[in-house]
Amino acid sequence: MASGGRDFLESLSSSIQRTHLMQMDSVQRWVEDLRLMAECECMYILQSKPIGVDNEGHNELVITTQPDLPDSLQALLKRAWTITTELSKIFYKLEVNRWQCIHSAVVRVSCHVRSLVNDCDSCDNNASGELQQFGKILIEKCTELFAITESFTYDEDEATFASVKAEIVETLASFSQSFSQMVELALTHEIKSLVNQLDTETNLYNIEAAISSLVGLTQEGVHLCHIIAKEGGVAMLFKLCRQEAPCYLHILALRALASICVVEEGISELEKVDGVLCLADLLTDESHPEATRAEAAAVVSQITSPHHAFTQHLSSFLENMEDIVTALINLCKDASSSEVFQLASAALANITFFDSMACETLLQLNATKTLIQACRDPQRVDTPYAKDQVVTILANMAVLDQCPSEMIQENGVELLLEFLHERPAPGISTESAALERVLQKSAVTLARLSREPNVCSIASSLNCIPRLIELCRSPSERNNNDSVLVACLAALRKLALASPQCIEDSDYQQLVKPRLVDSFLLCSNMEESFV
Repeated sequence: MASGGRDFLESLSSSIQRTHLMQMDSVQRWVEDLRLMAECECMYILQSKPIGVDNEGHNELVITTQPDLPDSLQALLKRAWTITTELSKIFYKLEVNRWQCIHSAVVRVSCHVRSLVNDCDSCDNNASGELQQFGKILIEKCTELFAITESFTYDEDEATFASVKAEIVETLASFSQSFSQMVELALTHEIKSLVNQLDTETNLYNIEAAISSLVGLTQEGVHLCHIIAKEGGVAMLFKLCRQEAPCYLHILALRALASICVVEEGISELEKVDGVLCLADLLTDESHPEATRAEAAAVVSQITSPHHAFTQHLSSFLENMEDIVTALINLCKDASSSEVFQLASAALANITFFDSMACETLLQLNATKTLIQACRDPQRVDTPYAKDQVVTILANMAVLDQCPSEMIQENGVELLLEFLHERPAPGISTESAALERVLQKSAVTLARLSREPNVCSIASSLNCIPRLIELCRSPSERNNNDSVLVACLAALRKLALASPQCIEDSDYQQLVKPRLVDSFLLCSNMEESFV
């Protein structure tokens, strides 16, 4: 029962726990927290209890009410995180039967809850009756928990132990539910205030501050993104994007939209307010600064992500897809930095998964030449992440009949071989993972293009087959990645059929002739030879 109660807090904890890890140096963090901390001694005295120390060996600190907090929303999240942590500790102590520590933990929770209720009342004199009601319920539950744990003695029999434990768990579960509802209600009220500020405020500084607050909230977890979308944040941000405003406000608004649209509600709200049309207008209007168009590309990348199953319902996107794809490939062509190129190419990569017609449009726009030339320009493509986006687009375009000739004409096979010689660093990192994807998708692209004999001839002349064999036989070359192995085996088999003279008999017998699964098992279990 205790573990079930603790699980009840996970959704709330996931959205607020990162607030505890604010991005500032240690001295700034200490100074910031010092204003909000006070020892629990006063509460212990009020309860006529001695100041005790848990077995953890330290006294807990309580964040007290400050009527002039510069950021009430941040304070609310921080307080909620503290209470959630304390509740998790109580559930754990119940599980391991550390009864002597539970009462002091309940006292600490009571301190925090009273401060939270006071914060809500002092920061908002017009707090809703529902919010005040939840505050009363929480204080009542704390009183119940205090009475139960204070009257409990450690010499009780086993049946009494079980009965008291069940009563505490039941009270904690009820408390947790009311606490979650109260915090969500308070967060909703604060977010609604920020959204209203976007609609009514005329001071540019205050508008910027409100958008920045929304951007910060989106980084605290998807739960807050749900609330922002539900309270009309998407509609207000697009309203701002349609208005004449300084470009930095458009950039901030688009950045907030990209973060909010990680959840289904955000994309649904975007569809309701014709957000795709607004994005298309921003991308196609070259009078907008490059930075604005790059942020619009980031929103497009988010809403077309293949990880979202619900994006297939974006009917308005299909209506504007040709204009958006054209604008994005132009942005790739003229990008002044690798960051801009990466945002535009990521959007194009996602769109090629979103609808197959996008690949045909890209082919008509001579995108093969644009992307391959970009890979020769270190100012635009200088990271594994950008290469990953490029090779993703090329792999999806490779299924088209006209693509092999385009790749040959633009020396695309040579580029794929260069990508196949990328070597991920040992271990796990985001850069290594990106390089592994580059290896895998380069092999996939080569396999798809190998239906054209001229591609096979060029690949063989460039010694592509030996490199594929090396990737198959040497786990370190592919960073022990099985997806890379499968892709390389598939490409090797295609090339070996067209150029059997380029592969030795032992490699043919082990890597080409058997079933793919047998060759995979052989290579995935292969020990490296250092002879």
